[in-house]
Amino acid sequence: MVKEQFRETDVAKKISHVTFGLLNANEIQQLSHLHVVSKNLYNQDGHHKPVQHGVLDHRMGTSEKDNSCETCGKGLADCVGHYGYIDLELPCFHIGYFRATIMALQTICKTCSRVILPPEVKQAFMEKLKRPMSYLQRKALRKKIYERSRKVSICPYCAAYNGMVKKCGLLKIVHDKNKSKTESPVLIEPYLNALDHNKEIEALIPKNLEVLNPLDVLQLLQRIPDEEVPLILMNNEVGKPSDLIQTRILVPPICIRPSVVSDLKSGTNEDDITMKLTEILFLNDVIQKHKATGAKMSMIMEDWDFLQLQVALLYNSETSGIPLHMMPKKSTRGFVQRLKGKQGRFRGNLSGKRVDYSGRTVISPDPNMRIDQVAVPEHVARILTYPERVTKSNIQFLRELVLNGCDHHPGANFVQQKETHLKKFLRYGNRERIAKDLKYGDIVERHLIDGDVVLFNRQPSLHKLSIQAFFAKVMPHRTFRFNECCCNPFNADFDGDEMNLHLPQTEEAKAEALILMGSKSNMVTPRNGEPLIAAIQDFITGAYLLTQKDVFFDRAKACQLISSMLTGIDSTVRIDLPPPAVFKDELPMVPTTSQGFSSNLAIVGGYYFPARRQQ
Repeated sequence: MVKEQFRETDVAKKISHVTFGLLNANEIQQLSHLHVVSKNLYNQDGHHKPVQHGVLDHRMGTSEKDNSCETCGKGLADCVGHYGYIDLELPCFHIGYFRATIMALQTICKTCSRVILPPEVKQAFMEKLKRPMSYLQRKALRKKIYERSRKVSICPYCAAYNGMVKKCGLLKIVHDKNKSKTESPVLIEPYLNALDHNKEIEALIPKNLEVLNPLDVLQLLQRIPDEEVPLILMNNEVGKPSDLIQTRILVPPICIRPSVVSDLKSGTNEDDITMKLTEILFLNDVIQKHKATGAKMSMIMEDWDFLQLQVALLYNSETSGIPLHMMPKKSTRGFVQRLKGKQGRFRGNLSGKRVDYSGRTVISPDPNMRIDQVAVPEHVARILTYPERVTKSNIQFLRELVLNGCDHHPGANFVQQKETHLKKFLRYGNRERIAKDLKYGDIVERHLIDGDVVLFNRQPSLHKLSIQAFFAKVMPHRTFRFNECCCNPFNADFDGDEMNLHLPQTEEAKAEALILMGSKSNMVTPRNGEPLIAAIQDFITGAYLLTQKDVFFDRAKACQLISSMLTGIDSTVRIDLPPPAVFKDELPMVPTTSQGFSSNLAIVGGYYFPARRQQ
């Protein structure tokens, strides 16, 4: 399908700013179409239908070509997918915001939830926050507030003791009340008398650590006064501190976690994210059952730890510090793994990706090519096609291409009719009839021909000059050939280098490529204005040897050199040869009629040299 040109609307709009925030439980519910509650994937009735309110419910979209979405009724190609949500039985820490949670807790009192700074210091920081700041300035200020908060032991508002808040094991936060050696924590006072008489029990005195579970942290963060939220460097309008703790998670659409039908065994292979979501739902059910039956607190705490781990692995499957008994049996790919690294969305699918209408082969030098030309092998030109719309001016040309078919260059591979959008493959069928029935508005996918604009690229593409636009010239043989002067921007040499060629698919793309990326528009580097496309190596050597004072050419050689220089539009230009530098009568005389030699040449040892001018 040909890409339609982008048409701008008449309404002029200006984007003032972009803000990123946290999704709260209400926003997640508004975003979703479905409450997911069932841990089963398919009904057990033999029809292999997804369970209603399950992770594969078709109201969240579809991953199969023969099924349509039950929310919007569209097929796989058109439905963008719809979200669902899962309510967690107990709140969990977010693995991505875990460090931010610890910093927020260190800044506030663990009893009254006020920011722990003295009133005058707090006022000074609030004044600074009112000024417009860059990201780095805000980051530096956040660090300052955090450092000042760490030094305050007694809350100025409720006189409660506050110590260090730190990570302890996997997704656990502890509040250390033993921060100050001078203070005597309440819980270990009975041991102090015994310590005077027996110094050996010092190591046995329990540390006064208070474990802050996600439920405690959620209640603390909810009680932070709205006017003090800016001191945690958060914005109330886009995300509150309590949103750092998860009580509800989004279930992504099915189209980004498709089920793959297996040929080897009956059933389907489910995506890692689908399986992780079913585990979370299973643990939800277990916790619910244990709470209902009044199970031991230790069992519920263990289930809670498992639930936290599964939620963490859903987002980042490379979470470190997992205890051996909780280690997953096989590694999976979480959301973080889908985005980061060489195979992730940004580097693997956006910055560089596999594309259609491209070719790749070895490069060779060809000094006869213009600096804006690349020689494309005929084999490549028959496969790369351009969708040309039939108009009054080109219908005869396109009819000839349709008659040539797929295997003769220049030809065409497909014809798409305007009314039916039916695509016909020209290797089969009656080409004469198809050519005769060609109408205005039909689209002919013709072969690449001379003069087409192509993009030429060599990896690694280190700067914008590593990909440039050239005019194609279809030639025999199997390599891409271009002028050696153009090697510099690509950092190319001819010791086996390969290069990529892309054929833009619209007139708009061709025009943009030529104006913005054309090799003639990029002859100097934008870095410092140095010339990039210039004569190199054998060009300079050749020019030096040609212009020596003792170098003379006979008429035939001079004509050959001149004809090599005249290419393209200059190939039909008439040249008047200047008189030779040296004249001498021929010895012996050679008849001009039979041999066709000029009368100003002499035969010496079988070679023709310009004779000396007679004095």
